[in-house]
Amino acid sequence: MMSEYIGIVVAFVFAAAFAALNIVLASVLGPKKPSRVKYEPFECGQAPLSVPIGRLSVKFYLTAILFILFDVELVFLYPWAVVYRALGAPGLAQMGIFLGILMAGFFYAWDNGALDWQ
Repeated sequence: MMSEYIGIVVAFVFAAAFAALNIVLASVLGPKKPSRVKYEPFECGQAPLSVPIGRLSVKFYLTAILFILFDVELVFLYPWAVVYRALGAPGLAQMGIFLGILMAGFFYAWDNGALDWQ
């Protein structure tokens, strides 16, 4: 039983070792010349004109979380669409329940004003 997973485990170990080796080599061999210019913010090829405003609004985070929620929903919807005919009526009922729960969450977020940008 475990012999079936040996290849995956070995590949994972090699990938983790390779990543760790790259991190160590970059920190050991990389340039270490700190200067004031390197610590200044730099965005889009232009020097900043003023001090940053401060914190981002919570609306940005809420929008990002809602996007991730509905994006993950599509990850579950695509495989179901591929095997829809093989699943039959029980598969349709299960996906209907899943979409119903998802839409209930969407309407809850909409009702609470999570989608209003004011």
